Formats: sequence, C-alpha cells, structure tokens
Amino acid sequence: MKIIASGKVKDVYDDGDTLIFKFSNRISVFDKIIPTEIENKGESLCRTSSFWFRYIGDRGIKNHFIEMIDKRTMRVRRYAVPDRVSPGLSGYVIPLEFITRHYVAGSLYDRLKAGDTSPADIGLDHFPAYGERLPSPIFEVTTKREKTDRLLGIDEALAISGLSREEYDEIRETILRIDEMMEHEVSKRGLIHADGKKEVALGKEREIVIVDTFGTADEDRFWEKSEYDQGRIVELSKEMVRQYYRSTGYHDRLYDARARRLPEPDIPPLPVDMARKVSDLYRTMYERITGQKW
Repeated sequence: MKIIASGKVKDVYDDGDTLIFKFSNRISVFDKIIPTEIENKGESLCRTSSFWFRYIGDRGIKNHFIEMIDKRTMRVRRYAVPDRVSPGLSGYVIPLEFITRHYVAGSLYDRLKAGDTSPADIGLDHFPAYGERLPSPIFEVTTKREKTDRLLGIDEALAISGLSREEYDEIRETILRIDEMMEHEVSKRGLIHADGKKEVALGKEREIVIVDTFGTADEDRFWEKSEYDQGRIVELSKEMVRQYYRSTGYHDRLYDARARRLPEPDIPPLPVDMARKVSDLYRTMYERITGQKW
C-alpha cells in the first residue's frame, strides 16, 4: 500500500476505496511532535476510537469506520480531501476541527486569562475558576490544515468549509448528542468528559459523517470525578503532557516565539519516568473509557 499522509499521530495508507490508519506511538502537544515515543499509545488510540465508532454507529450516527484490522490498525471509508471547497461539493472531509467544551479548561482558560475571551462571552457573570462547569456547552471551530490551529468565527468557518448555516447547526447538534452519549458511558467508570474535538465529512448526499478519531486520551479531556467532587482536578488525558511542558516554561517560550514570528524552539524529549507515566495512562484510560480489558 502507498502511504499518502504521515501525521502527528498516525500514518494513512491508500487501499483503493478505503484508507488504512496505522497508529504510531508518536505524541505531540502545541502542534509539535515530541522526540519521545510512548509505548502502548498507538494501540490505545486505535482500540478506543474503534470502540466509539461502533458505539455511535449502533445508535444511528454515521461514521467512516469499517473494521479494526489489528490492535494498531483500522480500515475506514475514504472521503476526498480537496485543496479548496467549492459550493455544493459532496463526499469530502470538512477542513475544520469542531470543539465542544463543558468545563473551563485548556486554551479557553488561557484566553480568559489573556483577556481575549470575556466571561460574558461564555455565559458567565464572573471570572471562572479552572475546572468550573459551564452553564451550557461551548461549540468552537478551528482551522485544520494551517500550520497551527486558529479559532474561527462563524462566517469564516462557513466560507472555508462550504457548509450552509443549517448544516453547521446540524453538525453542532450531532456532536453535542455524541458528547451526551460519551458522558453517560464514561461516568459509569468515574470519569468526567470535560471537552473534546471531532472531525466531520459530508457524504455523497451531504449527510454528516464522523471521521478521523475521537474520544481518546489524545483528542478529549477526562478528569477523575471523585477528585473533582473534592475540588481537585486530576488530568487523565494528554493534558498531563501539556501541563508538564507548561511547568518547564517551554509553552511560554514557544508561544512567545510564535507571537513575535521568531523561529520556534525545538521541543525537548520527555524524561524517562514521565514517558513511563504517560504510557501507563494511555493503557489504563483505554480500560476506563471503554470498560474493556487491555
């Protein structure tokens, strides 16, 4: 098979009318691939996302999943990836990422601290604490094919994607429905689903199709509910890696360089003990998210 893309997480192969996803042990944060491989990570992502594709498919939500070939490889339906989207096009991957937030965390909290987002923008009359539950979910859209993800307003999102406002609203409702399913499922095992991102294609009749991967410790943020109830946030996702690089000062150096349009500093490797903790996290989170044994 011919490789057609090698991303931050997986390699994509051409297999005629289908694609083959081979999940690597690579890990990235802040759009930078860390020069440390994480044992078990590829298997965790493949098995977890396969679980969710089957789960939503059984509940009537279309997606591109066909089969899991082995523990790090899946076959999916193929959709076009056009350089530009023309009005009325069908059968293509929408060049956007769709983010739903149920709690104040991550880049949303960063934007609040920086003053780029106000509490009123997210339905609050006060400055929230990190981890505060939002009064209603926030739906955000970012670019997908630019060097770094960029938050979009609705008009630019529609122009880039070729979506109508009605289709955009339908995608939002579909994703929020999926999030409700996810929260119901993972709460059985003591998890909170704080936020996550999803990708979408439009089928031959411009129907909504969930693609790529979702619901893993990479794309989504999970917290320990028992700790949250005691006022503590315990990160059970790739966020723990982001927090590590924040604590070392790398995050600040990187984003300062980006803001000043200077060369970006190389991201250093993870220490051995940290890499081991992250590997253990991906393995145990497969079990916590899906309820299945490793």
